[in-house]
Amino acid sequence: MNILMYVFLAVGAVFNGLGAVALHRFPDVYTRLHGATKCTTFGSIFSILAVVVYGAARGGSVGTSMVIRAVLALVFLLLTNPTGSHALARAAHRAGIKPFRAVVDRLEEVGK
Repeated sequence: MNILMYVFLAVGAVFNGLGAVALHRFPDVYTRLHGATKCTTFGSIFSILAVVVYGAARGGSVGTSMVIRAVLALVFLLLTNPTGSHALARAAHRAGIKPFRAVVDRLEEVGK
């Protein structure tokens, strides 16, 4: 059980680190949001799975409580992380922030 927990923690740390690299490396707000949200969501899932494995191995009422709280945290994370990033992307779009090197489809303008 300890090996599985450490594997989950390592995978979670790697993906959270990749999310930090995405914030630093990508050129505009939309790609930064995409990279950071995907990576940190996936990394947090694995970190929470490590807590679930630890709680299941510990057993008893403390372990059960730990597993229940971790699963609730996972549900709230899966609901709020995409919603928050969508709200940020929508606000950036409404503020007129253009994507870096975006391909613009001009077919609608040609037909008018």
